[in-house]
Amino acid sequence: MRTLFRLAALFVLVFGPAAGADTDPAALLKTGKADQAIHALNIAIAHAPKDAHAYNLLSRVYFQLELWDNSVRMAEKALALDPQNSSYHLWLGRAMGRKAEDANPFSAFGLARKVKTEFERAVVLDADNLPARSDLSEFYLEAPGFLGGDKSKAKQQADYIARHDRALASYIYARVEEKQGNTGAEAEYKKAIAASSQPSHYWVELAHFYRRTGRLSEMEDAIRHSVAVARAGEASEFDSAALLLHSGRNFAGAAQILRHYVSQDDPSEDGPAFRAHYLLGVLLEKQGKKKEAVAEFQTALNMASEYRPAQDALARVSR
Repeated sequence: MRTLFRLAALFVLVFGPAAGADTDPAALLKTGKADQAIHALNIAIAHAPKDAHAYNLLSRVYFQLELWDNSVRMAEKALALDPQNSSYHLWLGRAMGRKAEDANPFSAFGLARKVKTEFERAVVLDADNLPARSDLSEFYLEAPGFLGGDKSKAKQQADYIARHDRALASYIYARVEEKQGNTGAEAEYKKAIAASSQPSHYWVELAHFYRRTGRLSEMEDAIRHSVAVARAGEASEFDSAALLLHSGRNFAGAAQILRHYVSQDDPSEDGPAFRAHYLLGVLLEKQGKKKEAVAEFQTALNMASEYRPAQDALARVSR
């Protein structure tokens, strides 16, 4: 308790008594204010070097910034301070997984094994950590057998999840069906939508399925459904716009979705605002709206000066 009081006093001293959520690291992370979050967390860690939660939050900020080495390093520090924390193992596994995507094959194999270890450890420490079970099932589906991939184990995770979250379980069953080349995948995606009280995310997952199967008109229809039922600040809007961009479809519609998303007061950690502004800039650039694109890239960098894609994009359109 004394540590919490000292931290509260420090924030008042540094930022002023009326700062409130503007200086709360978790709130800054959630709203995508990466530079401010890093600043606040570094101050917190300087004052309380054994604050595992602060290191975890810092890892997640670097994860948003796609700075995988930094994210892994901070996640490891969080775990060193609190090795029994299931969520910290999950986040280390996620950071290692993204780092593996950019690594050379030899390094990627070693990292993949560590990802599996971290996800499995997260589940052992907290059997009801459903995000960890979901990520572990994705690993089992995506990894080759010699690295621990196993579709039957993915289904076992879904069987457990089904006791707590039928929609999430149906999504994983859909992924298993799809990976096995079965015809039941689409039906399972639709079961996830029907079972969820917040179906917008699962409409996006169905849209991804349609894209992977070359059914782009149905993909766009699923995106329209997702946007129609999305709640304020839900990352499904961010994901919908990103899917349209990467599919080369309806750039104007994607830009409209992102404008609505960034206008919300409570965006999602999974779709940080600075990345939404960056994607909006890319969409505007593709539509020949160079001046507007520059403004969006600059907005992204004002929130997250270390975000390399926005740096590169601003340099490109400013030539």
